[in-house]
Amino acid sequence: MSRMWGHLSDGYGQLCSIYLKLLNTKMDFHTKNPRFPGNLQMTDRQLDEAGENDVNNFFQLTVEIFDYMEWELNLFHTVFKSLDMSRSVSVTAAGQCRLSPLIQVILDCSHLYDYTVKLLFKLHSCLPTDTLQGHRDRFMEQFQKLKDLFYRSSNLQYFKRLLQIPQLPENPPNFLRASALSEHISPVVLIPTGNSPPDSETLVETDDLVGMDSSSHQSMPENKFDDIFGSSFSNDPFNFSSQNGMTRDDKDRLIEQLYKEIAILRGDLGNFKAESHRLVSNLKGRIQELEAELAEQKHLREQAVDENEFLHTELEELKRKRQDTEKAQKSLTEIERKSIANEQRYTKLKEKYAELVQSHADLLRKNAEVTKQMTLAREALGDMERSKKELEDSYQRVNEHTQRKAQEQMHQMDELQGALESKKQEVQLLQGSLETSKQDSLTQFKDLEEGFLQRLMQEVEGIIHEALQKLDEPLYTSGSVSTDFLISRTVAAVDSTEKLDEAWKKHMSDTSDVNSLLPNLVQFAHRISDVIMQGAQTRTSDKLCDSCRTCGAEALTYLSALKNKAMESEADCSQITAMLKHIADIAQELRPPSLDIKEEELGDLVEKEMAATAAAVETAASRIEEMLKKSRTDDTGLKLQVNEQILGSCTDLMQGIQALILASKDLQKEIVESGTGTASPKEFYARNSRWTEGLISASKAVGWGATVMVDAADLVVQGQGKFEDLIVCSHEIAASTAQLVAASKVKAEKNSSNLTRLQQASKVVNHNAAGVVASTKSVKSQIEEVDTMDFSSMTLTQIKRQEMDSQVRVLELESQLQKEREKLGDLRKKHYELAGVSEGWGDAAE
Repeated sequence: MSRMWGHLSDGYGQLCSIYLKLLNTKMDFHTKNPRFPGNLQMTDRQLDEAGENDVNNFFQLTVEIFDYMEWELNLFHTVFKSLDMSRSVSVTAAGQCRLSPLIQVILDCSHLYDYTVKLLFKLHSCLPTDTLQGHRDRFMEQFQKLKDLFYRSSNLQYFKRLLQIPQLPENPPNFLRASALSEHISPVVLIPTGNSPPDSETLVETDDLVGMDSSSHQSMPENKFDDIFGSSFSNDPFNFSSQNGMTRDDKDRLIEQLYKEIAILRGDLGNFKAESHRLVSNLKGRIQELEAELAEQKHLREQAVDENEFLHTELEELKRKRQDTEKAQKSLTEIERKSIANEQRYTKLKEKYAELVQSHADLLRKNAEVTKQMTLAREALGDMERSKKELEDSYQRVNEHTQRKAQEQMHQMDELQGALESKKQEVQLLQGSLETSKQDSLTQFKDLEEGFLQRLMQEVEGIIHEALQKLDEPLYTSGSVSTDFLISRTVAAVDSTEKLDEAWKKHMSDTSDVNSLLPNLVQFAHRISDVIMQGAQTRTSDKLCDSCRTCGAEALTYLSALKNKAMESEADCSQITAMLKHIADIAQELRPPSLDIKEEELGDLVEKEMAATAAAVETAASRIEEMLKKSRTDDTGLKLQVNEQILGSCTDLMQGIQALILASKDLQKEIVESGTGTASPKEFYARNSRWTEGLISASKAVGWGATVMVDAADLVVQGQGKFEDLIVCSHEIAASTAQLVAASKVKAEKNSSNLTRLQQASKVVNHNAAGVVASTKSVKSQIEEVDTMDFSSMTLTQIKRQEMDSQVRVLELESQLQKEREKLGDLRKKHYELAGVSEGWGDAAE
C-alpha cells in the first residue's frame, strides 16, 4: 500500500505512503524487539532487560531506535511541509486531517528520545568515544529536528486543546560526561482530561469563515462560537433548555459553569498527576544513581583496603630484602678483610723472600772473596815452588862447574839452605792459615744455609696451608678452569715432587750443596698449591676437592719429615705422587666428550665451513637488499622509515661480517703456511685438532648468526616479528665474532698484519652490531609513542582496574624474567661444557 500511494506525487499520496512506511517500520521494530509494548512505555529496568545487559545488543537497539525515529521525523516534516502556515489550517478539516496522525508521533518521539539518551549514556560507559562518534552525530541531527518540530507543534491551536507538548533543552546532553545523565529530564506529553476528541467537533471550512460578513457577527454575538465550532453541549443529554427550545435560566448557566470548572480542575489534576509522576520517576532515577555511587564508593574502599594490605606486604618484603642485603654486605666486608689480610701476608712473605735473596747474595759475595784469597795463596805457593826449583837447579850447576870454590859455595849453600828452610816454614804457615780461614768461612756459610733452609721450609708449608684454606672459600669455586688444564698442572706437580726427592737425597749425602735443593723446594710448593687451587676452581664434585685436600695434607707431612733430623731419612714422596695421579684420573673422567671428527677430515672440513659461512653471509646480504628494495616500492610513511632504519643497519653489519671473513681466511692461510713446514695443510690441521675444531665452531657461529638475523629482520619488516629478536641476534653475532678472532689469534704471530686487519674488522662488526641494536630500540620507541593509550573515555573505576591489572602483569613478567635468567644461566653452563672441546679451552699444549 505504501508503494501504491507513493505513485501519487501530489496531495495525500505522499502523506499516505510515508505514514504506511512508518507503520511498517513500527511493526518491524516490535517484531525485532518484542519486549517493547505498543505504546513504547517502559521503565528503566525493562529497558535494561530489553538489551539483556549486553553492550552489543544495546548498540544494535540504539541503531534501530534511530531508524524508527527517522521515519517519525520524516512524517512530521512532510505533514508540516504540506500545510500552508500562513493560514489558520489547524481549525480546518483538511488541516486537522493532516495533523491528527501526529498526535501518536509526538507521543512515540518523546519515548524514543528518552530511550536514545539513556542508551547512549550506557554505551559511552562501556565503549570508546571514537566508536560512538557516528551515534553522536546522528543523535545531534535528530535532536535539532525534533526540537524544532516540538516548538512548531506547540504553537498550533489544534494541539493546544489536545496535548501539552514538552520542550527539549536548549543544548543536547553531553555524553562524554557520565554525570550529565543526572541532569536529563524525560520529556512527558500530557493529555488533558475532559476535552472532546477532535472527531466529535463540528468543523468549518476556512473559506466559510472568511466569507462571513460583519453584520452576522454583530447580530449573533452569543452564538458566534457555537456557530463556528459547534456547541459543546449539542450532544449533552442533560441540556434540557436546548431540547425544549427554551432559554437558559440561571440554574442552567450555573450548571454549565460548574461543568467547565470541573473540566479545568480535572485538567489541572491530570497535569499535577503527570508532574508528580515525572518527579517520582526523576527521584527514583536519582536514588538509583546515588545507590550506584554508594556501591562504587564501597568498591573503591575495598580496593583501597586490598591495596593497603598489598603495600604492607611489599613493605615487609622490602624490609626482609634490606636485611638480606645488609647480611650480604657484612659477608662481603669480611671477604674483603680476609683478602686484605692475605695481601698483607703475601707482601710480608715477599719482603722476607727478598731479605733471604739478599742474604744469599751477600754470602755468595763473601764466598767469592774467600775463593779469591785461596787463589792468591795458591799462586804464592806456586811461586815458592818455582823459586825452590830454580834454586836447586842453580845449586846443581854451581856444584858441577865450580868445585874450586867448594868452601865458598858450601857456605853459600848453607845460607841458601837456611833461607830455603825459612821460606818453607813461611809457606807452611800460610797454608795453615789458609786452611783455618777456609774452614771458618765454610762453617759460617753452612750455619747460614741451615737457618735459611728451615725458614724456607716454613714458608713453603705456609703456601700449601693457604691453598688448603681456599678450598673452603666459595669465592674461589668459580668453575672457570678446564679439566685439561688441571691435568697438566698435576703432571707438572709430579715432576716437581720427584725432582725435590732427588735433590734432598743429594743434599743428605753432601749437606754443603744446597744450590739444587732450594729451587726444587720452592717449585714443589708452588706447583702443589697450584693443583689445589685449580681443583677448587674446576667445575666438579666433592670427590675432587677431597682428593686435593688429601694431597695437601700429604705434602705437609712430607715437608715435616724433611725438617725433622730424626725422620729425614724416612721421608717418602710416593704418597704425594700417587694422590696427584689420582686427581689426574678424576679430572680425566670429568672431561667433556670430544668432537666425533676424524683427523684426516679436519682440513677439508675447515675449508668447507669457511666457504659455507661466506656463502651464508653473502645470501643474507642479498636477502636484506631485496627486502629493502621491496619496502621502498610498497611501503610509505612511518613503516618505510622503520624498515629503512632496520634494514640499513643490518646491511652495514653484513658488510662488516664479509670483511671479517676475508681477513680470517687470509690470517688462517698465513698460519697454515708458517706452521706446516714440510708437512701438508691437512697434517697441520690434524696435528692441531683442538685449534681446528675451535675455528670450525667459531665459523659456524658467525654464519648461523647472520642467517638468523636476516630471518628475524624479515619477520619484523612484515610486522610479525619481535624487535628483541634483532637485539639478541646482534649480541650473538658480536660474541661469535669475538670467538672467531680468539680462535684465529691463538696460532697467529704477534706482529702479523693479517691479525691486525682481522682485529680491525672485528671492531667494525661490533660497532655495526651496536648500530643495529640502537636503530632497533629507536624504531621500537617511535612505534610505542604512536600506540599510546586514550584515557579520555575511562572512568575512575576503569582506570583503577587497569592499574591493578598492570601491577599483576608486572609481577608476572618479573617472575618470568627471573625464570628465564635462570634458564639462560643453565644453557650457558651446558654450552660451556659442550663447547669446551670444540673451542680447545684448557688445552695446555695449545
